[in-house]
Amino acid sequence: MIDLTRLRLLRELTYRGTMTAVADAFGMTSSAVSQQLATLERETGTILLDRIGRRVQLTDAGARLALHAETILQAVEVAEHDLQTAHGKPYGECVIACFSSFAKAHLVPVASRLKMRFPELRICIHELETPDAIEALREGRCDIAVQFTYDLVPRPDLSGMTSRKLADEPVVLALPKCWQTKPGPLDLKSLADKEWIVGSRQTDDLVLAERACAAAGFAPKMAHTVDDYDLLLRMVAAGLGVGFVPTLGLRFSNTKAVTIHTVRGMPLRRHIYAVLRTAVATSPVLQVVMSELEKIG
Repeated sequence: MIDLTRLRLLRELTYRGTMTAVADAFGMTSSAVSQQLATLERETGTILLDRIGRRVQLTDAGARLALHAETILQAVEVAEHDLQTAHGKPYGECVIACFSSFAKAHLVPVASRLKMRFPELRICIHELETPDAIEALREGRCDIAVQFTYDLVPRPDLSGMTSRKLADEPVVLALPKCWQTKPGPLDLKSLADKEWIVGSRQTDDLVLAERACAAAGFAPKMAHTVDDYDLLLRMVAAGLGVGFVPTLGLRFSNTKAVTIHTVRGMPLRRHIYAVLRTAVATSPVLQVVMSELEKIG
């Protein structure tokens, strides 16, 4: 009988391309991954990998088995989710990976409401930025990933995954109040000589600033990278630079020392989605959770 763990390793190899990357994802050594896949070859009586120097690639048989692995592992996951409603009410665990500002404003209240309605259903929140949340979803370390995109930084379609829109919000510009700028929309070109503050956990914030400023005719001076919007706003208040902030990022911060502007001629927005693996998107447990999340919009 083929071992499911070894099938997962083979599937991950198709996504990641190297033994080292697979090992890092599973907390194993490259040698251990190699041994497990060699055992899988013995179990199937088939050569699954071509070893070319220090690199490997799937043989035709390996590629076919990887396709079967996807189907088999999805079927196992569907069965597990189905059993979570076997006695009429959802129970068990639903893991949601989510970025901090959305979790504070929306996910914590959702988890609280679900706990009241379904005491046997446990919602586990993992704080992860969008790229890490999608990675966790693909690896099966979470059931729902909450991600965001910007108008100027769209994301490609995610193979094998289903996205459901939860909300969208304006993206505004934060400036130090001491600059005494006039209220209302601001021309980005007026900030061509200023230093900028962008996010440090992922590239989207940086790309947003680069593309918005490029549309205004200049390249921004990227001076600071930070992890959260509260710190960004404190730095703006201290006169260290300017930065884009989604309005959700203003909700839990003191904004008295900054001024907030929209960008003239450029209605920037952030779009927030829940992403699920397509194979289990109709799971009764996930539908219960999604029904609460979709009330947010």
